[in-house]
Amino acid sequence: MKTGTKILLIICFIAIIVFPLAFCEGSYEGADGNAAEQIEKTNPDYKPWFSNLYEPPSGEVESLLFALQAALGAGILGYGAGYLKGKSKNNESNGCNC
Repeated sequence: MKTGTKILLIICFIAIIVFPLAFCEGSYEGADGNAAEQIEKTNPDYKPWFSNLYEPPSGEVESLLFALQAALGAGILGYGAGYLKGKSKNNESNGCNC
């Protein structure tokens, strides 16, 4: 990757992080609460089809479970990418065009 491309990607990355923090007012919360409020406004008689299997006792536990889920997913994706990269390098060193 060329140096100019790397610098451009870094600038875009920083802009994506800094812009919302600097210019967007309000709290940063998930869309689930907003969706529930909108459903209650448009149809007060709405009854959910199902309920949660497990309701965490606090917001901290919920955040922990979400972080663990994200870490597990990232680990699986990272392992898969590393496996495919290693397999590709191994095939190149063996002279295989597989």
